[in-house]
Amino acid sequence: MQEQAARRLRIYTGERQRWRGHSTVHEIVRRAREQGMAGATVVHGVEGYGAHSRVHSLHPFSLSVDLPVVVEIIDAPDRIDAFLPQVLEVVERGMVTVDEVRAVFLRRSPPARRR
Repeated sequence: MQEQAARRLRIYTGERQRWRGHSTVHEIVRRAREQGMAGATVVHGVEGYGAHSRVHSLHPFSLSVDLPVVVEIIDAPDRIDAFLPQVLEVVERGMVTVDEVRAVFLRRSPPARRR
């Protein structure tokens, strides 16, 4: 077990958001991987609303579905700070938060294989 101070970067946007014809979410994950960030997780919401107070929901009678999406990246503070300008470049609508976290890394070896 290894514990260290870290930063969490969260990007709140919608699944239909685009950057240069590509999914904004996919572009963020691609860039994070390219930059060697520790990892990125995309969480797909089933309902939410943002600045315009328009509820987006996975409802069978919804005409326009733009469900909320959160991309979360946790890494060393300096790495998050260096990556933030790339996120701000591609996110046209949404919100970005950065907060301090305590990361506990668990890297257990798989159990020995029985013969």
